Amino acid sequence: MEQIRSFIAIELPVELKREISRLQEQLKAGSRAPVRWVSPENIHLTLKFLGDIDAAVIDDIKDALQEAVWGISAIRLGAEGLGVFPNNTRVQVIWVGLSGEIDRLQKLQQSIDKELAKLGFPAEKRGFSPHLTIARLRDRANANERQDMGRLVENTRFQSSLDFSVTSIHLMKSQLTREGPIYSRLGSVNLG
Repeated sequence: MEQIRSFIAIELPVELKREISRLQEQLKAGSRAPVRWVSPENIHLTLKFLGDIDAAVIDDIKDALQEAVWGISAIRLGAEGLGVFPNNTRVQVIWVGLSGEIDRLQKLQQSIDKELAKLGFPAEKRGFSPHLTIARLRDRANANERQDMGRLVENTRFQSSLDFSVTSIHLMKSQLTREGPIYSRLGSVNLG
């Protein structure tokens, strides 16, 4: 049976991706650390990573997603703030934060988790922390480079000029290549 690496995500408006691209350029100019920047067209909000799934369960997943969004209307979000995982002295991931109806977004994610658990996908153990990953430091980055990036992120402000409405969620396929991942939709479910 064909295995497909997949996840559930919210896609972002093109205008927001452009703003994040400008932010990435600003950060690139201020750092010499070895960083793998996420291509702006690939930036998305992951609601749940599924890993490798059998192609045969795609319809079951779509049905579970349909059940998960029942009664949930469009969610207003914005993008603001910049942060890192795990912390400013050992930077591994750089992310943009989200604002707006975060409580409703968390309820949506919990509903997705609950419905997919019925199909055997384990519920998330850590709390949902909505963010947009924009970069990862490469393994060869040394401690000083990680700390310098932490300081740069701490001193950089970001607030998107637009809010957006989440009206659908997507089951995505992730195909890993040398040039980076290629994402494509396997299915979509509308909210409301």
